[in-house]
Amino acid sequence: MSTRSFIARPTTSGYDGIYVQLDGQPSAKLPLLLAAFQYRFEGDLEAMAQHLVDGVAVGWDELGTDLLAGAPAQVVTALTGGEQWPSRTLDHLITPDGSPPVRMTVTDRTAADQDVQWGYVLRSEGIEVISVPHADAGPVIGWDTDPRTRFSDHPAHWPAPTPTPLTTSTRTAPRTARAAASPRPRTAARR
Repeated sequence: MSTRSFIARPTTSGYDGIYVQLDGQPSAKLPLLLAAFQYRFEGDLEAMAQHLVDGVAVGWDELGTDLLAGAPAQVVTALTGGEQWPSRTLDHLITPDGSPPVRMTVTDRTAADQDVQWGYVLRSEGIEVISVPHADAGPVIGWDTDPRTRFSDHPAHWPAPTPTPLTTSTRTAPRTARAAASPRPRTAARR
């Protein structure tokens, strides 16, 4: 299925990532990414980001079961139904003018214009899931989440986090004894 997405690493102002052509919905990408982090990359987020984001010349056509290397058989079977397929890059693209294809980067500034539906930012605490047409940010799924968890593909289940309101305290000036002892003169009669 051609649900376009991206995988990115965070930057100081947002994220910078790489385009992925197929199977970009959370029900397909999250289990694969969680299992890859837990087993193939053994919790090494930098190695995972280098492989998935930095180590690709153009972009990904699809991510395959090679990312499940080291995972227990029951996890692999639950995620793939026993099927095997390799990860494939988009290095084989042919441009209209015959020039070499360029790297298909996706950033927080360009994602909305690149016709991607989902984004996965590899953060230290987990994977931020962004429903690109609906939000600029999304919730984070912790790295220790079981890859066999069922994830929804409906954008409403992936809302942008609401900012924490700033707490302000209202300070009232303490009443001094003098102010309390001398009330203001009345300007109108009470009824």
